[in-house]
Amino acid sequence: MGARGRRGWCSVIIAIAEVSGEPLSAAQHLTAVERPGSGACVVFTGEVRDHDHGREVVELEYVGHPSAAMLLREIVEEVAAEYRVGALAVSHRVGELKIGDVALVAAVSTAHRADAFEICRVLVERVKQRLPIWKRQLFADGAHEWVNCP
Repeated sequence: MGARGRRGWCSVIIAIAEVSGEPLSAAQHLTAVERPGSGACVVFTGEVRDHDHGREVVELEYVGHPSAAMLLREIVEEVAAEYRVGALAVSHRVGELKIGDVALVAAVSTAHRADAFEICRVLVERVKQRLPIWKRQLFADGAHEWVNCP
């Protein structure tokens, strides 16, 4: 049956679904999804990198729409309804971030590793595609650029 479908699982635990101005912890998300029936836990961290399209980035600012937290919860609930998963946790950071800071954490627990990787990837892609959070990159030359802005 693969990762899709709910047959054979009890209710999914949505452990964390938040937009936060505070630093994010991959360890906290991992702990939140660990379950006795899970054979695999996968954690993804999206971190601020020092470059974009050949330009040196010195910092980022993430700005979220007021509905971002509600929409993040909806995305997580959607993934929980579509896939065989034990628990999910995801957070996106807003505010000013430095190089190396964690901007996004997603964690998934499932019975099997292949499913955990697939579901985590789906969760991250949906968050990146649909969450109304926009990024302003500040470059070393003083210029800035908005990314993912409508």
